[in-house]
Amino acid sequence: MKQDSPNNPAGRPANLARETMLAEPYGGVFASAPPPIAQASLFMFDSYEQLEARFTGESDRAVYSRVDNPTVREFERLMAQIEGADVSAAFASGMAAVTAAVFSQVRPGDRIACVRGVYPDTYRLFERVMKPFGVTVSYHTAEAFGSDPDLLRGVRLAYLESPVSITFDLLDLDKTVAHARHHGAVTVIDNSWATPIHQQPVAHGVDLVIHSASKYISGHSDVVAGVVSGNAAAMQPVIETQVPLFGAKMAPLDAWLLIRGLRTLDARMERHARNAETLVARLEDHPLVERVHFARAGAVPSLKGNSGLFSIELSETVSVRAFCNALTLFRLSVSWGGFESLVFPAAIGKVQKAEGNSMAEFGIPDNLVRLSIGLENAEDLWSDLVSALQQGAAA
Repeated sequence: MKQDSPNNPAGRPANLARETMLAEPYGGVFASAPPPIAQASLFMFDSYEQLEARFTGESDRAVYSRVDNPTVREFERLMAQIEGADVSAAFASGMAAVTAAVFSQVRPGDRIACVRGVYPDTYRLFERVMKPFGVTVSYHTAEAFGSDPDLLRGVRLAYLESPVSITFDLLDLDKTVAHARHHGAVTVIDNSWATPIHQQPVAHGVDLVIHSASKYISGHSDVVAGVVSGNAAAMQPVIETQVPLFGAKMAPLDAWLLIRGLRTLDARMERHARNAETLVARLEDHPLVERVHFARAGAVPSLKGNSGLFSIELSETVSVRAFCNALTLFRLSVSWGGFESLVFPAAIGKVQKAEGNSMAEFGIPDNLVRLSIGLENAEDLWSDLVSALQQGAAA
């Protein structure tokens, strides 16, 4: 009797809604709801012929987990499906995914056009690695990518974020992709903020889409991981060189945890967004808040929903240090996208001991604080913010 594969149950409809597909139990040989973890470094073959078929490419059986693992492969399949991509490749961190996407496309002598305000470690990759490697990097506003048809002339790779990491400026992806194609540039975007739930860049023609899966994809602050997705042609060098040779493949347990995270991604993003929208509306009217940076759904055609990440600029009468220290529900930390609410002050980012600081380079003000809104009760979070603002003003 034919046995169902645990990663591809027989009879699974091809047209399931995203929510149903992500929540579907696996069954298979163990009749388990979650998929099994293939916690193995290597996989064995029954014959010389089987092993030979794998090396000649006639078989796609897993052989070594640095290159391929059944649990990781299942996460990649799910990510490609919800991203609307041909292929996904999973990595051990978000920066491993960024590095794989960039190095797969760029050679010495090439030019990169990058959005201003890009994630600080991506900026450090460009400044400390790519420039010495012989790659020219220039930085441009989000608005310029869509409005200047000649910005990408002579550029090999357009590196995008939308929204941008800390000021949450938005790009017009359709116009940017049109300009990139006209000039023969490859487009790469970090889509971690929106997730595939709220933005699918592949549908707008973007070649490669990156996620720091440590963020919303995981949702539980217990995984460090990244993933690159895209069309088959753009992904080919990622699969053929970056995956096997850079040694940064995702571990099977992390893939299993991320599959768990995907099951609740829709529901969590809805709660993150609802909480954030409530707090943003109130903070915009608060006298101790000078400005709120929030990417609103519908502001550009590609963005279909909100997330829980935004930033505020405090009034000059508020001590950032006292505000942060007065918070009780919000905790001070890097990263974001988990169940818990976090704050990160830009002034801390500026004192990082490293060559070239992106927040200083891009003019991020010292009174800016990034907020990651978690899954707590919105009224409790509001009370915490109000109290901290008052204490910060009294300091």
